[in-house]
Amino acid sequence: MAVYLDNSATTQPSAAVIAAMNEAMTSGWHNPSSLYRPAMEAEKRLSAARETCLKAAGAAGHRLIFTSGGTEADNLGVLGHLRTVKKPGRVLMLTTEHPAVLSCQQEIERLGHKAERIPVGQDGVLDLAALEAMLGEDVALLCVMQVNNEVGAVQPVDEVVRLRDKLCPKAAIHVDGVQGFLRVPFHFGKSGVQSYAFSGHKIHACKGIGALIVRKEHRISPILFGGGQEDDLRSGTENTPGIIGLGEAVRTYPADAAERMAALKRRLWQGIHEAVPSAVLNGPDIGSPASAPHILSVALPPVRSQTMLFALEGDGIYVSNGSACASRKQKVSGVLSAMGLSTQQADCTIRMSLCPDLTEADMDETVNAIEKHYGLLKAFVRR
Repeated sequence: MAVYLDNSATTQPSAAVIAAMNEAMTSGWHNPSSLYRPAMEAEKRLSAARETCLKAAGAAGHRLIFTSGGTEADNLGVLGHLRTVKKPGRVLMLTTEHPAVLSCQQEIERLGHKAERIPVGQDGVLDLAALEAMLGEDVALLCVMQVNNEVGAVQPVDEVVRLRDKLCPKAAIHVDGVQGFLRVPFHFGKSGVQSYAFSGHKIHACKGIGALIVRKEHRISPILFGGGQEDDLRSGTENTPGIIGLGEAVRTYPADAAERMAALKRRLWQGIHEAVPSAVLNGPDIGSPASAPHILSVALPPVRSQTMLFALEGDGIYVSNGSACASRKQKVSGVLSAMGLSTQQADCTIRMSLCPDLTEADMDETVNAIEKHYGLLKAFVRR
């Protein structure tokens, strides 16, 4: 049986999600903007999914805009807000942000603002002292990724909010929660951030659905135009099956998922470290509060990541050599480089990302396979 350890790239849709989406496509497929009874029933189900997501994020009473996924939600959170900011300012974003945020830089500058990068430490956590030195009244927006998708570094959002309130209280904060939603504690209403993005296919819903949560008073402008759906902030006929599936994924996500995954992650790392003493952990220490429960990044020098990846695939074990967004581009990870890793360490890194359905037996099988392949492959490394 396969052991799938690339859940940060995408997750398998759950049986509950598939059933809910199947029902939506067979009998609840009507356009929720229409006025006849079946359409109004579809609209009620969309509203119920919206409330489920808001409640799970601690955002009851705030706005939630359904999008096509995390990338659109991040773009809307960043660019949608900056379109409403008339005075040019600075936009600060982590050096390790997801491309959905980093790639907005050209458009940010076209809007008249200046984009600057916040450095991170060797553990992938943002440098609070450096951030404090960068803050000033001309900062318009701060972008902080809740959990890094490559090394699982949990960012100190509360400390960022505290510094913002002290040094640039008019600045907005956007959080990319794609890798954090439901897996790391977060209460939007109490957080002090202005917008929060998440994606369905990271939590066992389908691809092509996500959302942006926005404070009621936070100004945001649409980046798509058309029929005025989603409170005129995201035009286009709603993805009814995807939204209903997202709501079901959130409703059925295990309450103890983070605890279970954290225990599996500890077991996996301990097993790898014992089997391969030269293995190097990338990111925060396993027991640190800055370590997400579901992402483990490990370097296995001198064996290159792609070599190990393909060897493990032969055993039915699927891992990643970094972010799925960059894995085909054959270049050193920008995240690992920003953390100060050597080219060799980065080139020998694999990422294993967990889901609540995995077992201790899956972890042990993975450790045994890594030990077997490492013992063979380390002798054939090109020098």
